[in-house]
Amino acid sequence: MENPSKILMQKYELGRLLGQGTFAKVYYGRSTITNQSVAVKVVDKDKVIRTGQVDNIKREVSIMRLVKHPNIIELFEVMATKAKIYFVMEYAKGGELFKKVAKGKLKEDVAHKYFKQLISAVDFCHSRGVYHRDIKPENILLDENENLKVSDFGLSALAETKRQDRLLHTTCGTPSYVAPEIIKRKGYDGAKADIWSCGVVLFVLLAGYAPFHDPNLMEMYRKISKAEFTFPHWFPKDVRRLLCKMLDPNPDTRISIAKIMQCSWFKKGPKSNCRQKKHEGGNKTVETNHSDQRDESEDGVAVEETRQESIVPVSINAFDIISLSSGFNLCGFFEDSIQKREARFTSRQPASVIISRLEEMAKRLKLKINKRASGLLKLEGSDEGRKGVLSIDAEIFEVTPSFHLVEVKKSNGDTLEYQRILKEEVRPALKDIVWVWQGDHQQEQYQHSLQQQIHEEQQHQSQ
Repeated sequence: MENPSKILMQKYELGRLLGQGTFAKVYYGRSTITNQSVAVKVVDKDKVIRTGQVDNIKREVSIMRLVKHPNIIELFEVMATKAKIYFVMEYAKGGELFKKVAKGKLKEDVAHKYFKQLISAVDFCHSRGVYHRDIKPENILLDENENLKVSDFGLSALAETKRQDRLLHTTCGTPSYVAPEIIKRKGYDGAKADIWSCGVVLFVLLAGYAPFHDPNLMEMYRKISKAEFTFPHWFPKDVRRLLCKMLDPNPDTRISIAKIMQCSWFKKGPKSNCRQKKHEGGNKTVETNHSDQRDESEDGVAVEETRQESIVPVSINAFDIISLSSGFNLCGFFEDSIQKREARFTSRQPASVIISRLEEMAKRLKLKINKRASGLLKLEGSDEGRKGVLSIDAEIFEVTPSFHLVEVKKSNGDTLEYQRILKEEVRPALKDIVWVWQGDHQQEQYQHSLQQQIHEEQQHQSQ
């Protein structure tokens, strides 16, 4: 280690080495201000530049900013010196899920809990246009309360990295967890590839070993491409049915996350497997399976209902404000390559007024609106554009109860079409609730407003 008691930027004391990879080392850290435990990922900037990994680092920062969820490792802060980049992240005291599975299979109720949390995290990533592409127990951590935390977004992709065929093409991932369509080196849907990997993880949790394993890599790939595996005798029937749908070698017929959430085992857990009822007219017992019968007809109904609940804007702290403001970026190293698809404004209106105005605008533009409880509104067109259906995310952040920051961003479709709608439709429709747009000639006013809120928050934290 560089220095067992090094103080980083007068804010974090670095401790023991937790792990290391090709481009980074991860250390245990402690905030000198709050005494909070953190994990600090230290990246060698020169090595990143020499190996052409700058875009990957920038993408990882962008992605970790997007995916704030209880079951995803949170990025607190990013700092940089001339030689190093520091990711200050949530510390998962329980370590890797892999270490727990390496000791043997998990009890069904424990596996069920972890699987539900994993699907919740992956579903959230997909809702933000993020595909992990390396889901495996080594990249899943546990906190002190045994809650699952997805980590390591180094191989993740954003929806915008799709080609004109709307598919991803980079071959990546860990061999025994990778989907067959990736092995075939053809274009693939990132969401469906992640679902396959989640299926492998579920199998591993309940079996204690991977479904596809062979000392010969080509033979293992053959098994994966045909989904050739055997269930252990202790696997419940509901789990077998679910895994057969998740480990479907054909991505077009592979189960969706919405349908996974409707499956009986996912919803009810191990206890549902013991439920039996007497067959009318005899003593024979038959296993009830109403949930699976509903799978085809009720695709996503419950999921949609949850997502339409009332919106509560995400509260953000000083670091979030800084990272969202181009005026406070890290000296150009993290120059926002996706800035053309993002726009931000501040407003002194309540969140309910902002939401209402966005809904009115969506209705006038004939855009379908989908609300998420985390302060996110997804607006989607009905017509297929040059690069697919245009989809716009509007996310509301609460700085203070009377001051909000709103980020408007293209999550799918053609950038030129998005920019036109933003300029000709969105900005005029919202002009009476906007205090100032970032990037306007009032940029100084925008920066001043953010600095003011940072100052107020710092005063509040110090009290």
